[in-house]
Amino acid sequence: MKAMVQISYGPPEVIVPQEIPKPSPGNKEVLIRIQAAAVGPSDCAFRKGEPLIIKLIYGLSRPKFAVGGCELAGEVEAVGKEVKHIKAGDRVLGMSIKNFGAYAEYKCLSEESPLVVIPDNITFEEAVGICDGGATALTFLRDKAKLRKGQKVLINGASGAVGIYAVQLAKFYDAEVTGVCSAGNVGLVRKAGADFIIDYTQEDFTKTEKAYDVVFDAVGKRSFTTCKRVLTAKGIYLTTVPKLSIVIQMMWTSLFKGKRAVFATAGLMQNKANLAFLMELAKNGTLNAVIDRRYPLKLLPDAQKYVETERKKGNVIITF
Repeated sequence: MKAMVQISYGPPEVIVPQEIPKPSPGNKEVLIRIQAAAVGPSDCAFRKGEPLIIKLIYGLSRPKFAVGGCELAGEVEAVGKEVKHIKAGDRVLGMSIKNFGAYAEYKCLSEESPLVVIPDNITFEEAVGICDGGATALTFLRDKAKLRKGQKVLINGASGAVGIYAVQLAKFYDAEVTGVCSAGNVGLVRKAGADFIIDYTQEDFTKTEKAYDVVFDAVGKRSFTTCKRVLTAKGIYLTTVPKLSIVIQMMWTSLFKGKRAVFATAGLMQNKANLAFLMELAKNGTLNAVIDRRYPLKLLPDAQKYVETERKKGNVIITF
């Protein structure tokens, strides 16, 4: 089968096309013919091996798993003899959290992994896009911030893959949403449901007089130190970027009852229930996919280059 294989850490060009063996499902696995996969900043980070913790976990000199990609959607081609709830022909959305592998024509996943059937009115590309940003946004807003009706939430990077779904989810939880983005993305963020919008090229949200119950830095550009002045007395600062400073601030602020800093390894916290919940919201129109660009599998390096411009709106999707 065709796959995009990473031969070392480095620039996008280290990812090259190769023919590799097609996998066979184990007793409790399903074989998925992949139709769509997602590309985001985390995929670029794994390709580069930065920050250093990635190399410490996934291989010091070269990646332990040569085929990258976590979120995938496709059609089940075969199932193991002990699989009970998924059958051949099902359209499924899955996450390969432990060993990646979405940038290939086929992937085997355990039935017990984050893997759900896609609603009939949702395409493969839409499903994988919503999973890409929506699963992370859900973990931070619902599970970490415990967002409630009437709370005020500010989302920095509101037009990105995590941010655009964070806006939609925050509105689902009946919060008042302020989105921070550039002027060119105001219409997109407003359509997603933002009540207020701040153009970061014209105004610094950390210097406004308004206070927020939650500040979600979905792009990891502003620190807890700079954001805490716009947090309420018991406000929560969330960030998607793992830095030593945020770990220290999490530990320190957890000792008190005031403003808190929170980071979570959202990818490792995903499960079937989360994906099923996101697909149900997509099915009824509460969550809508926002796809910026599509690239064929062989142009994965170009897709990652575009992601690294930090100018994408919503998702970048790999098509098969």
